[in-house]
Amino acid sequence: METTLTINQISRRSGIASSALRYYEERGLISSERAGSGHRRFPRHVLRRLAFISFAQTLGMTLEEIKTELDKLPTDHVPTGDDWAVLSEKWTHRVDEQISQLQRLRKTLTACIGCGCLSLKSCKMFNPKDELRQRGTGPRKWIEDI
Repeated sequence: METTLTINQISRRSGIASSALRYYEERGLISSERAGSGHRRFPRHVLRRLAFISFAQTLGMTLEEIKTELDKLPTDHVPTGDDWAVLSEKWTHRVDEQISQLQRLRKTLTACIGCGCLSLKSCKMFNPKDELRQRGTGPRKWIEDI
């Protein structure tokens, strides 16, 4: 089995465009070696990093946040399953919070669609005189689950 893969092989295996791979490398998220011909050769373990990047992006993490997390991985060896477990352990709270927010959004949207906006007095979205501004920015009624 080859220990390194070309950019095209990595792209096919990961489902990530070659242009994105070059961008990730430029940003320090992944690294490659140069073959004698000057072509990029990626170590196989880059596929795990790319899976992590894809998953983190679906959670809404920025590339800067992802890089900060990836920089915590050991550099003296290929990250093990235990290394990845430690890294992902603290994500549980973030994932749980997103699930909670999505459930509140679904509940509110269902109520709004069912309501048909027949009563502004009972509308959960109605905010007379912008009273909610005192609680902070953003859609306070969705965020706070009032």
